[in-house]
Amino acid sequence: MKMSPRVKTSVPDTESPAHRCPYCSRPFPASERLALHKGLQHHEDIEDAEEDAFESAYLAEEDDLQTYRLKALAALILVYFGFLIVYALEI
Repeated sequence: MKMSPRVKTSVPDTESPAHRCPYCSRPFPASERLALHKGLQHHEDIEDAEEDAFESAYLAEEDDLQTYRLKALAALILVYFGFLIVYALEI
C-alpha cells in the first residue's frame, strides 16, 4: 500500500488540538482520524485496542465512501439523462 506524503500541520498557539498522536505528536481534529492515522502510519507499534479502533474507523470510513460513491453515481446518471432528454426534445 502506498503511503501518502506527510502533510505539514500546525495548530495556532491559542488553541490545542482535540487529539495528538502519541507516536509522532501530529494533531488531529477527531478520534476517528487519529485511529486511522495510527493504523496506517504506526501499524507495527499499535496495541490491540488501538487496532480495534482502527478497524472500526476504517469500516465506518468505507461505509461513508460507499455512500458518497452511490450519490455521485446517481447525480451523474441524472445529469446524463437530463441532457439526453433535452437533446431529444430539441430535435
